[in-house]
Amino acid sequence: MGSVAPTGRWLVAAVLMSAAGSVAGQPETNSTGDLFVTASDCIACHSNLTGPAGEDVSIGYSWRASMMANAARDPYWHAAVRREIIDHPESQAAIEDKCSTCHMPMARFTAAQSGGQGEIFASLSDPAAMDGVSCTVCHQIDSGNFGEHASFDGGFAIAAALPTGERQVFGPHDVAAGHQALMRSAARFVPAQTDHLKASELCATCHTLYTQTLGVNGEVVAELAEQVPYQEWSHSDFRTTQSCQDCHMPELTQPAPITSVLGVPRPGFSQHNFRGANAFVLRMLNRHRNDLGVTALPQELTASAQRAIDFLGSQSASVIIESAAVSQNTLDLRIAVTSLTGHKLPTAYPSRRVWLHVMVQDSRGQILFESGALRPNGSIVGNANDDDGSRFEPHYREINQPDQVQIYEPVLVDTDGRVTTGLLHGARYIKDNRLLPRGFDKATASPDIAVYGDAADDPDFIAANDRIRYRFDVGEAQGDLAISVELIYQTIGFRWAENLKAYDADEPRRFVNYYADAAEFSGIQLANAARSIAR
Repeated sequence: MGSVAPTGRWLVAAVLMSAAGSVAGQPETNSTGDLFVTASDCIACHSNLTGPAGEDVSIGYSWRASMMANAARDPYWHAAVRREIIDHPESQAAIEDKCSTCHMPMARFTAAQSGGQGEIFASLSDPAAMDGVSCTVCHQIDSGNFGEHASFDGGFAIAAALPTGERQVFGPHDVAAGHQALMRSAARFVPAQTDHLKASELCATCHTLYTQTLGVNGEVVAELAEQVPYQEWSHSDFRTTQSCQDCHMPELTQPAPITSVLGVPRPGFSQHNFRGANAFVLRMLNRHRNDLGVTALPQELTASAQRAIDFLGSQSASVIIESAAVSQNTLDLRIAVTSLTGHKLPTAYPSRRVWLHVMVQDSRGQILFESGALRPNGSIVGNANDDDGSRFEPHYREINQPDQVQIYEPVLVDTDGRVTTGLLHGARYIKDNRLLPRGFDKATASPDIAVYGDAADDPDFIAANDRIRYRFDVGEAQGDLAISVELIYQTIGFRWAENLKAYDADEPRRFVNYYADAAEFSGIQLANAARSIAR
């Protein structure tokens, strides 16, 4: 029999098989029932993409090296969930169901449709669970409940009633009939053009989380706004100027193809690297890739972590030395910190913190004063909470001693007022002086996003800014004084890792070891300033 050139659907299948064969490190195609498919069904066509400057803008490759793709592999998340289960064993099923909603959304949503619940540790070999926040989750979310409280805590709406072959996936680009047929053949979905995937309310469905404070018998005794960046953004000037996607999925300035199969350049190409603030865990995923089942290539994770570092160092904050003068051996130093972000800095999960490292040296390099130095184990010199988990560092208007540190952070307490890093023990914030976004009025902020502690009454702690005074003795040092100021960020503060040592289980032990191995490099500089003054 002579050879026959492939046509129609057979041509599509041949093209897809050829593309899929070129994807390194990807698992074979996995279906998750009628509702979802894993990214392996999408990545073949939506990778090998080149931007206008010749750069790689592959959607699939960028995504798989992001925290979104690795949400179910995050070793800190594993450790934190196990800690909560040990603290509240009677609530294990509810804890795993809640925590899997946004970290394992495909597996959990599918289980819920059948009347079941999400499971975490029993799902670590399930491809659907381990695909994290995958393509056919976000691109199937409907806008019907956007901005409503019901949409938060993973309350995204997906039209689950539609049968296979008729289910829509949404995107911002108009798709021609031929491409629709191709995608329907390859992934069983019909692409539909909408604009709601560019709305901040899409991100808010999972990045707004309220946790329930549990009593000794598992009863709910309070509710905590655990992370609410969407509400912070809504109370700022950014609400009318920039969406979440504008910063975290920036558009290319020139058109680029969204598919490598018969693709044409499209304007408004949104990059899928989901640049954020978690370079620390991205590096951890890379270093322990075999233990954690990471599929992204090492160079992809290296690039993803570097993007996060560059993003933090260029678009998060600035710091300046407004004035510096010595009088009678006392240095009077005024520092101004400005946030550039569209939400609090830092925002989201309360393990995150930002602080000022201030150092003054004499002409010989001798340190005359230092506040906020980072130790190799990830703790901050002088921070009361790092030294003693029952205490915390207050917000300062003026710092006079080396053991006083200006730390911008949330601090949780339980129903008895004890400081805690247990989310389901956390009943309220006793301190929240995270830097505010531009246009944020702390006087009218709702309790969920309010400023707590001494910063609430500090007239120099306002929208986008904090001004702080340092006054201390520099002795009779002669010659120029060199002043250096750094604003430093940590994804996981020392105490949030240290408190896991008390939990005798695999996941906390593993993370504590990972943290100890990487803590020396846990601090990322957001901004810096320097000045030299003569005596």
